[in-house]
Amino acid sequence: MRRDYPLFIGPALTVLLLDQVSKWLIINHLGVHQILSIIPGFFNLVLVKNRGMAFGILSQTRSGFFYYFLLTTTIVAIGVIIFFFYWVKGNQRWLTVGLSLILGGAMGNLVDRVRFGYVIDFLDFFLKGYHWPAFNVADSAVTAGILWLFINIMKGKGLKQDKH
Repeated sequence: MRRDYPLFIGPALTVLLLDQVSKWLIINHLGVHQILSIIPGFFNLVLVKNRGMAFGILSQTRSGFFYYFLLTTTIVAIGVIIFFFYWVKGNQRWLTVGLSLILGGAMGNLVDRVRFGYVIDFLDFFLKGYHWPAFNVADSAVTAGILWLFINIMKGKGLKQDKH
């Protein structure tokens, strides 16, 4: 069965590269918790060291066990994504794209966790009294990949084969 390796690897590597370059720029231009207002009242850049999970969940946890738990969970998730890629039929390109985005995001945050012991977050959106926790390009790719899969499943594609 033919696998669409470029469609799986290309977006994942693009996400990984964009994620790491954006984090490098933030680390080299902002201090921790320093705010750079981009769109006043809506969007800032702010360097946050996230020791927890996505969107800062459990970020106050400081135990070594929790670090290794998150590291292991991310590695297992990457393994599951790769398994699903090999399980996908060659003509289910929409599924390959979603998995690729999730893979790229997972790898981006894994690189941070291995390098620094935490994940760099910096995209900070808010509106009036509502504030979204800071996140990064990798988190965005994971979210987009999950939404992409969900929307396609809801459109009735399910896991049946595409006609194209």
